Amino acid sequence: MRRLTALFAVLALSGPAHAASEWAMRDGDLDVSAHADDRGRGVVRASIDIAAPPAVVFRVILDCDRAARMSPGVKSCRVVSRAPDGSEIREHTVRWAFFLPTLRSTSRVTLTPDREIHFTCIGGDIRACDGSWKLEPLDGGQRTRVTYDLWATAPFAVPSRMISGMMRRDVPSALKALRRECEGG
Repeated sequence: MRRLTALFAVLALSGPAHAASEWAMRDGDLDVSAHADDRGRGVVRASIDIAAPPAVVFRVILDCDRAARMSPGVKSCRVVSRAPDGSEIREHTVRWAFFLPTLRSTSRVTLTPDREIHFTCIGGDIRACDGSWKLEPLDGGQRTRVTYDLWATAPFAVPSRMISGMMRRDVPSALKALRRECEGG
């Protein structure tokens, strides 16, 4: 789950000068939009329909062992701690390109089983982020509409053209990988 957060946080632009870097795409049941807002935060909203029940999608999103094959650049994912209420502290290490430094992100994750995963960055290189995965049952619970929302501030400035290209490549790829993993591919 945090593997995509780290991806989107690195890809999100910092600084209002990048606000013009906005894009959207629709590909069947995959819908993605991203932009930098006037406060220098990157904002991503995405949705995809998956032919699997919400319980399956929920488990796949939270599975650290699948992080590297679902999200470009993820090198490691681990649950640092679990609280009695089910919330977790997670850490991800990400390397997006040879010219970018390796980043570490630590997040607090709160769970509403099979319905919502909410996360907030609390440490590491990506200190400002907040987002959620919302799972909506479709067709009597046989399929799931996944909606992902994130705002994040990148830990360093990256040219908007480069970020836009990375988002166009990596965001749809990560969501399609989530669908593939959930559908048994």
